Parts: sequence; C-alpha cells; structure tokens
Amino acid sequence: MSVDYGHPLRLGVLLTPGGDRPEAVVERARLSEELGYDVVSFVDERAGVEPWTLLSWVAARTSRIRLMGVASMGNPAVLARAAAGLDLLSDGRVELALSPGTPEELESLDEAIDVIRGIWAANLRAPLHFDGRHHRVLGAERGPAPAHNIPLWIAAGTHPDALRLAATKADGWLLTAPATATATPPATPTPPATPTPAATATAPATATAADLATANARIDEAAATAGRDPRELRRLALITGDGFLTGQPEQWVADLLPLITGDGLSTLLLATDDEDTLRRFATEAAPALRAAGGEPGRTPGSLFVRRHRRENIDYDALPAALAESAVEPGDAAYARVRSTYLRGGSPGLVLRPGTPAEVSQAVRFARTQPVKLSIRSGGHGISGRSTSNGGIVIDLSRLNAVEVLDKATRRVRVEPGARWGEVAAALAPHGWALTSGDYGGVGVGGLATAGGIGWFVREHGLTIDRLRAVDVVLADGSQVRADEAENADLFWAVRGAGANFGIVTAFEFEAHEGGDVGFAQFVVDATDTAGFLQRWGAAMEAAPRDLTSSLIIGRPRPGQPLIAQIMAVVHSGDAETIINRLQPIAATAPLLDHSIQVLPYESIMDVPHGPHDAQGEPVTRAGLADHLTPELAAAAARLVAGGRTYFFQVRAAGGAASDVPPDATAYAGRSAGFSLVAFGASRRALDELWDGMLHHFSGQYINFETDLRPERVQEAYPEPTLRRLRALKRRYDPDNVFRDNFNITPSDP
Repeated sequence: MSVDYGHPLRLGVLLTPGGDRPEAVVERARLSEELGYDVVSFVDERAGVEPWTLLSWVAARTSRIRLMGVASMGNPAVLARAAAGLDLLSDGRVELALSPGTPEELESLDEAIDVIRGIWAANLRAPLHFDGRHHRVLGAERGPAPAHNIPLWIAAGTHPDALRLAATKADGWLLTAPATATATPPATPTPPATPTPAATATAPATATAADLATANARIDEAAATAGRDPRELRRLALITGDGFLTGQPEQWVADLLPLITGDGLSTLLLATDDEDTLRRFATEAAPALRAAGGEPGRTPGSLFVRRHRRENIDYDALPAALAESAVEPGDAAYARVRSTYLRGGSPGLVLRPGTPAEVSQAVRFARTQPVKLSIRSGGHGISGRSTSNGGIVIDLSRLNAVEVLDKATRRVRVEPGARWGEVAAALAPHGWALTSGDYGGVGVGGLATAGGIGWFVREHGLTIDRLRAVDVVLADGSQVRADEAENADLFWAVRGAGANFGIVTAFEFEAHEGGDVGFAQFVVDATDTAGFLQRWGAAMEAAPRDLTSSLIIGRPRPGQPLIAQIMAVVHSGDAETIINRLQPIAATAPLLDHSIQVLPYESIMDVPHGPHDAQGEPVTRAGLADHLTPELAAAAARLVAGGRTYFFQVRAAGGAASDVPPDATAYAGRSAGFSLVAFGASRRALDELWDGMLHHFSGQYINFETDLRPERVQEAYPEPTLRRLRALKRRYDPDNVFRDNFNITPSDP
C-alpha cells in the first residue's frame, strides 16, 4: 500500500571524516552542495575528526546544504547550546539526530529531549529546572534560541521503544540500519560504499520493506495516541551499496522509488565517499527520484509549536508563501521577534514577508483575523506600537534593500526594513547622505512615514522632505504607487501619517550631499536647568543651518550637579568651521567634558544591532515647540527636578524643515524649532506635569508619544489637516485595518 506523508523529497550524503587528510571530507561536503544535495552528515568515527567540529568547518565552507549532526548521549544542555550556536552561525541549517548507543541511553533520551527543548525555549524568561531520573538541570539559563526550529530525529532501528519516542517527542525517525531493495539487484557491483554509523542497540543489520511498513504503522499509531498528526513526522533512511547502488542508475531509481512512494520515506542519505558515485547519483538518479516523488502536500505544524498557538487566529489558513517564514509563539525564533527595542510583547503570530506580493497576502490574511494588527520595520519605535499581546505583527525586516536608481539625480530606492545605519553606509561611497534621525539602528519604514528629525534637519529638512515616491500596499491588499503626479493625495498623507494608510514597501528618496561632519559631545553642568535650556535654544535658533544639535538630561542625584549631554553635528569637514559653529553651544552651561571629532557621516550612524528583548512598556510624552521660551524652559526644569522623567531630550528642528508650507504634507508641525520628549516610569506621574505644559507646544511628533488619548491626534494633525486625512482614510482604509498607531478614524469622532 502506498504511503504519502506530504513531505518534499530530500537527498543527502553521509561522509566519513577519517583518514590522513581530514580536509578531504570538507571538500566532498562542498562538492555535495554543488551537486544539489540537500543534507550532509558524517559518520561518528572515534579515530577521525570530531563530527561537531567538522560540521562547524563545513558550515563555514558552504552556504545552502543542511548540516545534520549525529549525537550520542552526553549532557543534553551542552548539546542544545552547541546545536543552537551552530544554527545561528549557519543561518538556520542545523538538524540534530539523537543516536542512543545502548538500551539505557534510549531510556534516558526521553528526558534529554525535554532538556534540549527547554534550553532552546529562550522566550521563557524563567531559568530551566528539570529533575528527572537520568538528567537534572538546576536553574540553567535558557538559550541561545536557534535560528529555526531545529528538527530532532531519533536515529535508531525498528525497536518499538525507539519508534514510540520518535512519534511522541521528536520530529521524525532516521533508520540507521540500511534498508534493502525491494527488487533483486543485478550482479554488477559499484564501488563499495563507506560504512554506516555504528548500529544502535536497537538496530537490526538491515531493514526490509516489511520492517518499514511495520515501523510506519507503529509511528502512526503512537503519534495519533499522543495527539499528533502522523504527517508531522519525517521518515529518513540510509542507502548504501549493500542493497542499492548496484548496476546502472536506472536500477538505482527502480530500487529506491518504492521507499519514497510506497514507504513514505522523504529523506534518503547516500552513504559513500566515492566522488564518482556522488556525481552519478546526483546527475543520473536524483532528477528521476525527485520527479517521481510528486508535489509535496502541506503538512501540519509540529505539535510542539501548535500547542502554543493563541485563540482567534486561524493559523491553518495562512497562505503557503508566508507560512515558511512566519513565527508562532512556539517557534525557536519567537524570542527574537516577540518584543521590540523598548516594549515587551507576546504576539500570536509574526509574519515576515519577503516581497511586496507577500506583504499583500499578509494584509489580506491579517484583516480576516479578529486580533490587533501591528506593523514593524526596525522595531525601535519609541511609541512601542510594533508589537502586541496576542495579535498579528507584519515584520518588514526581510525587505531591507538599498539601491541607487539614478546617480545624476541622487535618486535611491530604500525598502522599509533597512536600518538608517545601513542606508548611510550604502550612500557613503557616492558622497551622499539622507537626514534620518540620530540613531542608525532605527528602521526606515516607521521614521520615513512619520517625519524624520535627523542630524541634517536644519539644512535639508525632514526625512519626508527628501521623499519623491512610494510603493504602498493598501488595506485591501492592492499595490499602488504614489508621488506628486500619481495618487498625489496618498503621497501627501504618507508623509506624516503613513501608518494609517498602508504599508510602504519601497521609498524613493533624493539624497543630499554627505561627506565628513564634525561630531561633538559635550558634558555640561545643567543645574541651572531653565537658564541652560533658554541659552541652548537661543544659540540653536541663531546658528547657521549646517549645525544641528540635541541635548539629554537625566534624573537628578542628591548632592551632585545635574548633568546634561549635548550632541552636535556640523556638516563640514573643516576644523575651523566646526569650532566656530560649536563655540556658542559649548558656552550654554559650565563645560565638564567634551569630545570633537571629524568623521564620515556614516560612522556616527554605524551602531551594532543588538537584540530587541524589552520586557516593559515605554511611557513617554512628546511635543513640538516653536521656541524654548522662558516659560517652557521653567516648566521643563520643574519636570526634571521633580524626578518624573529619567530621560529628557530636546532636539533642534526648524531651518529647512520650516521652509515647507504646513499644508504641503500631512506633517503639520512646520513652525516648530524644537522637539521635546520625556520618558517616565509612571504614566500618571508623567502626565500630571506634562499635561500642564501642553499650552507651550505647537504640535506633536507622533513617533515619540505613547499617550493614546484622542487629543494627541488633534495636536499632531490640526484642522484642516485632520479633516483631509479623515476623508482619505474613508477612501483608502474605510474599515480602519491600520489602526494600531496614532490612529486617524475614517469618520469624525
């Protein structure tokens, strides 16, 4: 009877690491990748190179082929970390076959798998405790999480205990005893195959078709009893010259096809070190086997992932194009995508589309689900709205290309998942730059649809002022282009309120001149907080436009002066110009320390990408002010002195950003010379003082604000801007699909 579990056919090789030239097996592994094999593994020979060391070297010398480690039982926590580390280094190519050498090791393997999965569950913040009969773990730190869900195979024979364990705890079964051909092979032999791994205590010398049928039945029954779909489990086997690879390739195909179409095996490992056999099998047998294997069906997700699924999301309805890269709460990658830089989260599903078409599919799927939809580019946003609890996140990090379209006009195309440090590095060889915030780790998509107050804001305007066109996926999943001539009203809205109208999959900017800059850091005594703020504000308003600066003040400490840090950028590589520009800034408060460097612009935007693993939720208040008046400076000084904020920042704006008419884009805060933001530990405590400062502000910068009261929307988008935005919302997103943001409702409140 034919058995089809729906898995695609994979063909691999099992190589021997022994001999005087261990590098030879690495070359055979590289050859196997070139020949199109899917998996490579190695015989565990005690006299040869240790297999995990070998796998690491092969990982560095290859780019695509899967790396199967065959591990005998040792410390499962150590094994889990080693496998996860190699998986991260190899971009998710590791597979792990657990090979019990004795009946006692098989008995302990049940517990070992729990320990391995527990170590990999890095999204669980509590230490791992496991008190078993064979293995004990007393408060081990979890992690690292592997790059993907590393499949666990039980590498054993046909003993019922091994099959039960594979069906209930693992992801499949690797038959270590070579299967025998169902047809009688011709007498003409090929070169002898290399030895297979040492047979386990449960493995027969060979496995017949009857053995395979019995094994499949036992696996299926045990899986069903455990609540698993038998299609979850892969069946793998070794093939050697002992029963196969005799005669010509046509005979190889005839002998092997019954294993695939009749016995449901979906991975065959060719055990040979003979390069001629490797080539002949890859070129003369593999194509026929793959063609005869048919189109794979859609197999259900692993029970170990499905058991963590959230209510109200129809995971099984997810389009196939999105399923492979999607991350569920039970996936290994979940620890890296659940939270953002500043906000902890636990979404029910993270979709990671890699093309605009996949973004369209993601939107169409998400809008059918009765949960919150969040959009994420770099995941740094202070507003904290690019994750959720139980909702769906569309993560755009795979859309991260930066491309020069036209050197003559400095036209560049940037995808939303790129980070601004990457953009700066890509533009630097051309002598160009783009004003874009002050931190290179910020994602393009969130900033370039909201405003963008960067180091060149006073000279070249906001980031959105350099924007010339966008490609957008709308709420119905359709794709449109918008610029000043085509869909001009949408282009107007995207520049300042873009998150409300769709997902931008590509931005086209006109870059400006870049080059060297003077980068200064001043540490000053800001005890006279109000006076310092007034003097710094006046100095900035009087400064030439090639100077931009910002300041940060922390929480006061008893008995110590209040410290402020000023960072400033002068768009010049000339030392005299830099010093002249900076002197008025340095004179705004007693100087305690300073550093001035001449650097390429891309250097100050070059920041390492650290993990986004926040646990709390940001509490911020923000506002735009035309001037730092004495009254506003005094109110800010009281806020800082009261300890209500632990991070108070003021950024200079104005200049070229204020040259743009307030109705030219949805960003309406054109008169503002300064952007202010305060971080606090308590919403109530921060609101109490900040609400009393509102009359000093002329607008709102939406990316820095976490207060969701409707008044904030009116601050950011005063009439008639708000009226126009609501009309466009009714046209482009009448169902308010894109609402987890600074939301503009389709109708008047």
